[in-house]
Amino acid sequence: MRFVIVTGMSGAGKSTTLKMMEDMGYFCVDNMPIPLMTKLTELLIVPNGEITKIALGLDIRSGQNLRALDQVLDELEKTKIPLEILFLESNDDTLVKRYKETRRNHPLSKGGRIENGIAKERKKIAFLKERADYILDTSRMLTRELRSELNRIFAENKEYKNLYITVLSFGFKYGIPSDADLVFDVRFLPNPYYIDELRPQSGNDKPVRDYVMNNDISKEFLKKLVDMVEFLIPNYVAEGKNQLVIAIGCTGGKHRSVTLANELYERLSVAEKEYGVKKEHRDIEKDAITKAK
Repeated sequence: MRFVIVTGMSGAGKSTTLKMMEDMGYFCVDNMPIPLMTKLTELLIVPNGEITKIALGLDIRSGQNLRALDQVLDELEKTKIPLEILFLESNDDTLVKRYKETRRNHPLSKGGRIENGIAKERKKIAFLKERADYILDTSRMLTRELRSELNRIFAENKEYKNLYITVLSFGFKYGIPSDADLVFDVRFLPNPYYIDELRPQSGNDKPVRDYVMNNDISKEFLKKLVDMVEFLIPNYVAEGKNQLVIAIGCTGGKHRSVTLANELYERLSVAEKEYGVKKEHRDIEKDAITKAK
């Protein structure tokens, strides 16, 4: 039997998550009234029953009963029910953007500013985040990446350490990413921009990759970078961090930063069983777009 409570910030992807878990064979119920939770679990969780995987969606819409959930969870744990809590997180800027795109009001904004509703919600559900077994930050996740993470946890039963890493390349002339936790400047490496045949290509192309990495300085930098990041990861996990953005920048974000981001991603992916990792090239097409105009 597997019993999962899906909760978190409104707009972080709870409904999408429940649909994905339903595809994985979970019996899903959204916005379950908290006073009925104990009774429902008694009805569904029976020895040798047909339902072996249950996911309940709970969020701020439960109103005044939400705080009573703390006591309900304590009671469920005393019954030895194998309870797991998945908390979906997202940063404020992303949540505001999602609400504006869908033209919906936040449940706690009452027609006012969305930001105020989000701040109130964070306080009200903080206790759930503290109790969570899994914390997924969906701020930078694509739908397929969310599905992959859910599959790892709830279908493949792989160990999960609540950390999702984004390796992000960027160009300094377009600004440092505002959500970066670690920023590395690789403008000291050989620049393919000044090689006519390499200029139109990017760090995703082998000739550029070979040009950037085929020297001792690049190799030594990558070695030290990987060593430092691998040292930091378990410490971030121990601290409770659930989203880590490693930004690697060069002048335009097309050649050197892309190459090093790819190299770092490849090395971190080897140990992906311990954390989620993806790569993103923020500015790789910007020069091309400018020339097209």
